[in-house]
Amino acid sequence: MMNALGITLFALVILISVSLHEAGHMGTAKAFGMKVTRYFVGFGPTLWSFRRGETEYGVKGIPLGGFVKIVGMTPQDEDADDPKAMWRFPVWKRSIVMSAGSIVHFILAAVAIWGLAVFSGLPNPALPEGNASQPAIINVTDCVVPKAELRECVPGQDPKSPASLAGLRDGDKLIAINGKPVADYGDVIEGIRPLTAGQVATMTVLRDGAPAELKVTPLPVEREMSDGSVRPVSAIGVGLTPTIAPLVKYGPGEAFGASARYAGSLVSATFDALKEFPKRIPALFSAIGGEKRDPNTPISVVGISLLGGEAVQEGAWGMFVGLFIAFNLFIGIFNLLPLLPLDGGHLFIAWFERIRSWVYARLHKPDPGRVDYFKLMPLTYTVILIFGAFTLLTVTADLVNPISIYK
Repeated sequence: MMNALGITLFALVILISVSLHEAGHMGTAKAFGMKVTRYFVGFGPTLWSFRRGETEYGVKGIPLGGFVKIVGMTPQDEDADDPKAMWRFPVWKRSIVMSAGSIVHFILAAVAIWGLAVFSGLPNPALPEGNASQPAIINVTDCVVPKAELRECVPGQDPKSPASLAGLRDGDKLIAINGKPVADYGDVIEGIRPLTAGQVATMTVLRDGAPAELKVTPLPVEREMSDGSVRPVSAIGVGLTPTIAPLVKYGPGEAFGASARYAGSLVSATFDALKEFPKRIPALFSAIGGEKRDPNTPISVVGISLLGGEAVQEGAWGMFVGLFIAFNLFIGIFNLLPLLPLDGGHLFIAWFERIRSWVYARLHKPDPGRVDYFKLMPLTYTVILIFGAFTLLTVTADLVNPISIYK
């Protein structure tokens, strides 16, 4: 029940975000005096609408987004002769209108990040590489999971951990493995995994201020690597005892600076993910075919809604907000790509026209005029076809073999 509620709630959040995106276009267009004839939430048959001034507002039957109709976006539109047509306005005004949707997404993400910083906490900047950079103070597990499964071990069902059998204790600080010093928990992981399973290894620990050596016999296990492959490694059954808080809360004022730094890292990660998309497509086909889903593969709005449902079911509201932030940053950036029919494509053409006219004027040549959008239609349809196929692929993968956070 909670999972279904979470899925519905996240889908509603997406619908609101997209509706606000279109409201950004509408609001800026009206502010500049452009003619806006329609603003609707959803697609398909109209359920309810009303007219105020020259604009009809309403709700349609399929809640999968929204749209706004601005008259005369291009000179080739059938209503382009209207004196309030968008294409007649200066390029800077058109640029603001076309980018307003993405700006709304960025504002939503910024507000959500600030809220996390104040009420939940952002990742501690003292941990630039995550927990691996923390001191190697360990806790000892009762058992180890032998397969590459994202779950806790079950005492009595899974093998007893070599660390507990050898006498390692919670709070021990590992300082050397087989005589090789370790500086942090990352060194511990790198030092244990290459050990030969079944052969005794020497663990040097600092306990009560004094060094001690213990003999541990690692077990062979399977673990998933960062590239998605599953490989055999050695394990002894130790985890990290955090000495640095993984999250830091900020006051309302100082949260602005922390939020800006965190947003910068998320934007960088979003661009990295966009660059990796082509490489991840084969993994989507493999996932549909039944192979283990690579958690780094792209997901659709269906997939992210399923993750939102999981977050609500587990009571992980910070994760829910994090998904909301990731969605808005991705859509905001993606929508600015210089491809038609995206807003970024219209922006690119508007500035191409402006720069071209400036160059021709410097060369004392006649202004070449506006770009003919009809000539760009084959390219536009190609982009729509590619995006449509990619959406179908990700939705199918999310339904057949969804990514899961907690399973």
